[in-house]
Amino acid sequence: MRRAVGRGLMHHHIDLGTVLRGTVCALYSNLVTRPTGAAVRAEIERAIADAAAPGAPGPVVSVIDFSEVTLLDFSCADEIVAKLMLRHVRAALDGAAVDAGADDGADDGVAPTADAYFVFRGVGDGHLDAVEAVLERHAIAIVAVVHGEVRLVGDVPAEERAAWQALHAVAPADAARLAAAAGGEVDRAAAVLARLAARRLVMPAAGGGWLPVGLPARD
Repeated sequence: MRRAVGRGLMHHHIDLGTVLRGTVCALYSNLVTRPTGAAVRAEIERAIADAAAPGAPGPVVSVIDFSEVTLLDFSCADEIVAKLMLRHVRAALDGAAVDAGADDGADDGVAPTADAYFVFRGVGDGHLDAVEAVLERHAIAIVAVVHGEVRLVGDVPAEERAAWQALHAVAPADAARLAAAAGGEVDRAAAVLARLAARRLVMPAAGGGWLPVGLPARD
């Protein structure tokens, strides 16, 4: 399901339980084994490519929902969460035409788009150990909704985490506005925003400045 929201964004909901049952087995709710994870990620990539097709109003925020997933092992967390983020982080850094699968085994024939962002919803205690372990191994992070709270999960330096949290109160904001809100220097805030943008944890606002990924739309 996809819907347009404020500031030219497209929110795209992907229910992992539905994808899993459609890909592997109608009665299956466990994400285990690397081939299963790779198959599910390929379906996610195709869904994102459809949502980001020409004519879409702007960046696509994919909400990937774990609510119906009972068990997640490390190999599936690596295939679905880590490789998905790695491909799009690299695409954003190098341009959308990059073949990011060449060195991580994630080549599913679908090129990543530089305009894709992700929120992982329904992440529970039973998923967190595997997700945190693979994210820290790759030195990346995600925006996740854990027990109803939007937060960063994975490898996030304290300065970036503090800036991401401060941005929620003043977004959309440029470096000057963020520095004023957080009590820091503008150059420092600009550098932190650049790092968060490269990691797909903040996104540009249509009217200028930056939004934290996962911020509810304010129309």
